[in-house]
Amino acid sequence: MTFTAAAADIDELGHVNNTVWLLWVQEIATAHWQAVAAPEHVRDLLWVVTRHEIDYRGNIGTGETVEARTFIPDPPRGARFDRCVEFRRPGGPVLVAARSTWALIERSSGRPMRVRDDVAAPFRAATGPGSGNGGGGS
Repeated sequence: MTFTAAAADIDELGHVNNTVWLLWVQEIATAHWQAVAAPEHVRDLLWVVTRHEIDYRGNIGTGETVEARTFIPDPPRGARFDRCVEFRRPGGPVLVAARSTWALIERSSGRPMRVRDDVAAPFRAATGPGSGNGGGGS
């Protein structure tokens, strides 16, 4: 996905506020889930964030654009699944890298549930950064 910084995204230091980076992480994660997951999984399951870890190596200002790529680096652990997102200027190095832990929730009960293989399998097609889209990254 591509994101362009609007004036409202900019903090007093003149670059994208950290809360905006988190919104973009959520947007690409949601888009990836909806694009790759089976329709019945999208209907019956929800994800909630339990942790964000972000490394800032650069930033952008108003009107500048970043390309975002997401991937699932490791197999799930119980109800948890980690997702990575890298933001970079077109053709440039990574400016911001995020790793978020998401917990799977059964929509009908509101309870966490183990990530089953049929839920995880479509996201294992790519192995991480630079591996291409292949269904595992957006």
